[in-house]
Amino acid sequence: MSAGDPAGRRPADAAGQRPSDAVGQGPVDAAGQRSSDAAGQQPPPADDDGRPATGAADRASRWRRRLIRAAILGLAALLLASIPWLWTTTAARGHLYDEADAPAADVVIVLGTAVAADRRQPGDRLAGRLETAAALVKSGRARVVLVSGDGGGTSGDEPAAMTAHLTERLGVDPRRVVADPFGLDTYDTCARARDVYGVERALIVTQSYHLSRAVTLCRHLGLDVDGVTARCAGCGPVLLVGKAVRDYFASGKAAWDAVRGRPPAVRSPADPAVQDALRG
Repeated sequence: MSAGDPAGRRPADAAGQRPSDAVGQGPVDAAGQRSSDAAGQQPPPADDDGRPATGAADRASRWRRRLIRAAILGLAALLLASIPWLWTTTAARGHLYDEADAPAADVVIVLGTAVAADRRQPGDRLAGRLETAAALVKSGRARVVLVSGDGGGTSGDEPAAMTAHLTERLGVDPRRVVADPFGLDTYDTCARARDVYGVERALIVTQSYHLSRAVTLCRHLGLDVDGVTARCAGCGPVLLVGKAVRDYFASGKAAWDAVRGRPPAVRSPADPAVQDALRG
């Protein structure tokens, strides 16, 4: 105990505080405040973005921002993927008709699709297309039927089944039916109708979910075509919705084929069969 400190206490520092007062305390800032609070707590930790984490409210805010970004990116991707479908839909406007309102043309093109399980009869969708084409011929709005499909299809020979159904079941004169066994898809059918069979003006028959794409592709390739919606007695709503979704995605391939102007998968020399049938 020093003589200068009669109470036995240690001297205070320049700020009036004793050394023991600062034990366990943080440094003092310019305003005289310590960097930590009285309990010795440290500043709250920062989150991944460098901002102070404030608990559940901050986490919820970050999730909302991420969801908004994901939604914007998803919408942009959907719009980009929809451009081909929008092209096929808008380009066909003014060229789609019901059977009763169809205009006249020398040739009606029937697009092939699956044959029935017996590999000889057309399936429901194909039968509807053929019935519509036969009605157009009988009403005088078309003179020759060009049936186009895959002659070696997995379900059977599409053009052969189509020809037999038209002539044997629907009463169309065999001399008025021409078969193209290399219409392997819609694009090929249009290209070969123009290049191989010399068709310039035609009606094209298929179901509603497929019609805009078929009309747009043929018109893009230089054919003056109008589309006629085919009958489909055995087509339920589930099938039609499923086919519409499939056609939505198929429009991307259609646009790509059109942009690059690809040739048909099978090239053939000019065939006068359609012109001969028209003269007959």
